[in-house]
Amino acid sequence: MNYNIKNKHLIALSVSAALLSGCSNGQKEQLKRTEQMAEPLYVSDVVSYVNPLIGTKGPFNHRQAGNVTPGAVVPFGMFNFGPEHAYTEDLLAESEGISKKIREEKKRIPVSPGGYNYQASRVKGFSFTRLSGTGCLGASGDIPVMPFTKNITFSPATDPINGYYSAAFSHDDETAIPGYYQVGLDNDVNVQLAATARSGIANFTFKKAENAKLLFRTAYSQLGSGDAYAKVDAERGEITGYVTSGNFCGYLGEYNQRDYYTLHFVAKLDKPITGSGAWKDDLIEQGAKSSKGGMGYGDNGWPDIGKGSGVWVDLGLDNGDTVQMRVGISYVSLDNARENLAKEQAEQSFDQIRKQSENAWESELSKVKVASEDQSKLRVFYTALYHSLFHPNVFSDVNGEYMGFDQKVHSIEASQTAQYANFSGWDVYRSQLQLVTLLDKKRGSDIAQSLFNQANQFNGVWDRWTHNAGPTGVMSGDPSTIAIANFVAFGADDFDVNGAYHSLRQAAVNPTEFDLSDVGCPVFCRGQKPSLDQWQSLGYIADESNSWEGASETLEQASSYFSLGQLANRLGKAEDATRFINEAGYWRNIYNASATESLGYIQGRNKDGSWKKDFDAFSGHLFVEGSPAQYLWMIPHDGAGLAEILGGDEAMSKRLDEHFKKPDGTWVLYRDSAEYADVSNQPSILSPWMYLHTGDAYKTQQTVRETMKQLWLDAPDGIPGQDDLGQMSSWYVFSSLGIYPKYPGRADLALSSPQFTFAQIGNLTINAPDASDDKVYIDTLRINGKPSLNSWIDETYINEPVTLEFSLSEEPNKAFGQAKENRPPSYSPSKS
Repeated sequence: MNYNIKNKHLIALSVSAALLSGCSNGQKEQLKRTEQMAEPLYVSDVVSYVNPLIGTKGPFNHRQAGNVTPGAVVPFGMFNFGPEHAYTEDLLAESEGISKKIREEKKRIPVSPGGYNYQASRVKGFSFTRLSGTGCLGASGDIPVMPFTKNITFSPATDPINGYYSAAFSHDDETAIPGYYQVGLDNDVNVQLAATARSGIANFTFKKAENAKLLFRTAYSQLGSGDAYAKVDAERGEITGYVTSGNFCGYLGEYNQRDYYTLHFVAKLDKPITGSGAWKDDLIEQGAKSSKGGMGYGDNGWPDIGKGSGVWVDLGLDNGDTVQMRVGISYVSLDNARENLAKEQAEQSFDQIRKQSENAWESELSKVKVASEDQSKLRVFYTALYHSLFHPNVFSDVNGEYMGFDQKVHSIEASQTAQYANFSGWDVYRSQLQLVTLLDKKRGSDIAQSLFNQANQFNGVWDRWTHNAGPTGVMSGDPSTIAIANFVAFGADDFDVNGAYHSLRQAAVNPTEFDLSDVGCPVFCRGQKPSLDQWQSLGYIADESNSWEGASETLEQASSYFSLGQLANRLGKAEDATRFINEAGYWRNIYNASATESLGYIQGRNKDGSWKKDFDAFSGHLFVEGSPAQYLWMIPHDGAGLAEILGGDEAMSKRLDEHFKKPDGTWVLYRDSAEYADVSNQPSILSPWMYLHTGDAYKTQQTVRETMKQLWLDAPDGIPGQDDLGQMSSWYVFSSLGIYPKYPGRADLALSSPQFTFAQIGNLTINAPDASDDKVYIDTLRINGKPSLNSWIDETYINEPVTLEFSLSEEPNKAFGQAKENRPPSYSPSKS
């Protein structure tokens, strides 16, 4: 792998060693400096370092697995072509709860979010769309197509775990690389998949021609469907249809048990269709050419076994023949699906499309350059970067049309290249969107305009988790405000910034009927600013509110108001900036210095100002996906203010120590007791960087490196917890480079120790020639040639080249970042 690059580097080292052997000490030092200043040998052919199977395995519990999915997809592609796995008896034995739902409650349950689980051994089809790394169990997974070689003897809808209508496979006969997926099935069919942005292509090679057919499971989106339709046109060699679906996280509450998107498709085959059939619910009809009917969403968000429709086609093949299927999709119409297919594939061969997809990934991934001889670290890094660039997804068609949140067809704005969908706001506002924008400001601008378009189509409400053409309300806070402020901070301003600001300001100061309603709560609260009236009158969100949880909602909104203040400042709106930055200080209103006998914590409050009873700082259920002990550190904009109320630098540093380590000194970084950190989930990912506000910058360096070492692995179980549409992977990318965008609405970067010797991203050049597993501490830093003790850099690098030159050591330099003037800035409310 990268043989030439690697050996060039080894030759350079050998020559250098030979020269050094005959030099004085002074000459040796000069030669070392000359070598370090030479052009870094950045790795090339970076696609070869990506292993899409990293993160596909975890405990058989979707809450503790990476939930990423391999398949054929281009960066930010609408079409994500890959396997949907089926249960087996041994897999069911791993989960009593899921087994009960399937066997006793007769419910249809996805094997995992994204449809893929490394521990599974059977495939039930290859779908056209998937989400990567979600926490909710399933979404999209539309139109699974299954190459099949048995008789159709009963309805696939009544096959509880798809034991008959599936095929086994082995990882020994599976290939997953960016833009391409291959698997050999035990029914003697070899499957090869590739994709463009809005279309896919499949080669199904049947070793034996007898009974060769394709099943189109039209209704079988991962969490059900409201309607579905498929039609076979044997003369044209086409299967067309649609599925209408939604239901994201619908099993958690009634609000999302509804339809909000329709996916249209056209599939063209290059071999004769010699027969067909269809099924609906428990009935099959040999010779039928169409079917119609959805799976529904059951009585509780889980589809019922026995519901759904689809068609199959019999194929005229000889032994060893390959049937090629080309598919176009659109969320607007069948005509647009046809146009997407025609314009994106034209007459290109499978190999040409595969190569085009690989080139697209090489182009995107090589925007981040690193130098290293550690093959394993390179695989983990570039796989993390790969997973960071799946979402949001292109949602508009080649003609610019897309389905809006008002369920009307719209065309992209004049300045847009594309409309985007699938915005996992609560997750990706923290670092993923910043990474996407740092690599492509125009894409960041298009995503920003897409969010604004969606808000305009949804009565001015900026939804926090958008799925295709629908708002879902999932999670808490107001991530859209932070996202928009971040886009602008990172240089993506080619969109209607002023219009977006006006809309976000309206949402921040004027409570809407949604803010004042508990519809959908707790998981799907519809208001962008839940209980905004309380925020304005009490200075916090109370325990009794229209939010998921008042205290954690208050912290989320504090970050949102801070980011809005930063955006206002950029737009010259000084009065607004002061107001909103002051409101960002409301987090202080929910800090109870007497929460426990010995320590203060963020704690829920009642409307009358009293503290919520039955407080347990180590309960993982009091706040949204975290404990008070974990949420204490989620104050990115005012670290100095937090240190002050905790008793000073030493007290805060000590509490962080006790958060990351047990009394015996062992690290706790992942899902132990909620007393400790869980750097696999959003409420804790900022915490390692909060040491910077105590002056103990070396502890950030140590903790970040240890987190990467322990939690991010070159293995199928190498992602800690859900990847959440690339958010956790983006944390790893930034952390690997020794930088992190900790501020909502600002592009300043906190600093840690890089794990690569050389790197480039955007205008930043990062040199750390001493980097190694042992040298995890920053000894010295030069910024554009000037010595610096700062543990952060300002936003200059967004528009100008900036070079960071690190000298790393096995021993900490405690003076680095120690003085208050060398720490990242904090923004406390103004005192009048």
